[in-house]
Amino acid sequence: MVERLISAQSSAVLAMSATELKTAIQASEGRVMLSEDVVTAQPLAETITNAEVASAFGADLILLNLFDVDRPFILGLNDGEDSLANVQPDPEAVHKLKHLIGRPVGLNLEPVAPNADMLSDQLEVSQGRQATAASFKKAAALGFDFVCLTGNPGSGVDNEAIIKALKVAKTNFPGLIIAGKMHGGGVNEPIIDQAVLSALIENGADIILVPAVGTVPGFTDAELLQVVRQAHAAGALVMSTIGTSQESASTSVIEQLAIRNKICGVDIQHLGDAGYSGVAPVENFIAMSKAIRGQRHTLNRMARSVNR
Repeated sequence: MVERLISAQSSAVLAMSATELKTAIQASEGRVMLSEDVVTAQPLAETITNAEVASAFGADLILLNLFDVDRPFILGLNDGEDSLANVQPDPEAVHKLKHLIGRPVGLNLEPVAPNADMLSDQLEVSQGRQATAASFKKAAALGFDFVCLTGNPGSGVDNEAIIKALKVAKTNFPGLIIAGKMHGGGVNEPIIDQAVLSALIENGADIILVPAVGTVPGFTDAELLQVVRQAHAAGALVMSTIGTSQESASTSVIEQLAIRNKICGVDIQHLGDAGYSGVAPVENFIAMSKAIRGQRHTLNRMARSVNR
């Protein structure tokens, strides 16, 4: 047995195995919040990382976007590295960040499909950001606790490629594996359907990623509820994601999305990186946190020292 993630000390969280972390998330009963942060953007607070800001405002999990395992760095982490022009690769970057924030840290790896049926131009994704066996092994060596198999806009990630990458990840990465799409990403296909959901579950995804209800056209409460029920019955968790720039909407919108998706039973709620500096506005962390777990747990997560 492990303590629920929303109540656990940093020392306990950082010592958790993948299985223990998954149980700690499940035990938190829909009150876990994840922040996605761009590592290449000028940090919101200038001389510290976006991950530190998100953690200070209540995020329980940190997901790094645009992190390249072949050139590992997090802008704002090391003194003097305040722009891309003077940043240097740092193989200890993830360990340093986890020491500073006391939170589990993951990264996006993109399963690019070269022949995806695109609705928009396909953008180039470096090898160190793609979901390959080599990248999974490097992610593990760098100290990541989880990987997220999904696609940024225009990257050409489709569901078939995500499912294939999931099979590779299971044999090359020991941490938790999140898989699914937040939005179309420029690909002409359903974001999720019954066949895709079943394949993700059957191939071992620990956490099924879906859009938050209210973020993409036509994805309804009923559909999310069905995803949650099927995933939970199979032992998987579900993360709803705000990846459509609505993470920078008003706090009232964030509160509505948070409650609506909690009613559907998701285990983790995600705030995307489309703020001014690669992280959601800080007031929206507080709004989501208070909506899904109240002021007591919100203050607890914000004030709890990472030295505990």
